[in-house]
Amino acid sequence: SMKNQETMQLSNKFSILNTLFFALAAFMQQGVDFIPRSISGRLVAGVWWYFSMILVSSYTANLAAFLTVKRMVTPIESVEDLARQTEIKYGVVRGGSTQTFFEKSDVKLFQRMWTYMQQRDDVFVASNEEGISKVRKSKEYAFLLESTKNEYTNERSPCDTMKIGSNLDSKGYGIATPVGSELREAINIAILEMSEDGTLNNLKKKWWYDRSECHSDTTKVC
Repeated sequence: SMKNQETMQLSNKFSILNTLFFALAAFMQQGVDFIPRSISGRLVAGVWWYFSMILVSSYTANLAAFLTVKRMVTPIESVEDLARQTEIKYGVVRGGSTQTFFEKSDVKLFQRMWTYMQQRDDVFVASNEEGISKVRKSKEYAFLLESTKNEYTNERSPCDTMKIGSNLDSKGYGIATPVGSELREAINIAILEMSEDGTLNNLKKKWWYDRSECHSDTTKVC
């Protein structure tokens, strides 16, 4: 009869191959020319359609967020990268030795960075402590300071700062004495001897790194 023939056609349509094709088409949000006729079949199809919609929507949202973040975040791995971008501000201690370095530099890159800082009064701080605090609070600020203080800070709790790139300049610290002091020669000789026999390096290793409060990678720019 006509009814039996129709039933046979429906059963033939939903073979294993066609069922897999129907599931794939629903997952890819494409239509097919046959749908379940029974209540149980329609229920299963509805659940699958709902599941596919949620899965595809979640994937699309996560992919869009990932691509947006990846496009917005510019990795800063050197002073050149820092000077090239505008999202992360950078500054120095007002009137400090680092400011003097930028003011008197003949390097075009550093001259351009100094011009940038002069045009933005809010990037200057009164002390190293204020600069480090500004890095931690703003999350969009890089503080340029002496490497010795930088490295010491990075080894101290809460371990949320890090040094980016290599040093901009090479200079050392000295011990001041009155003009003509008899101590000057003795201090010079003692410092040279301590430098040659490794005492100064050992002291820095002891107080900077051996007593470090940080034992994992850090995350902020300093």
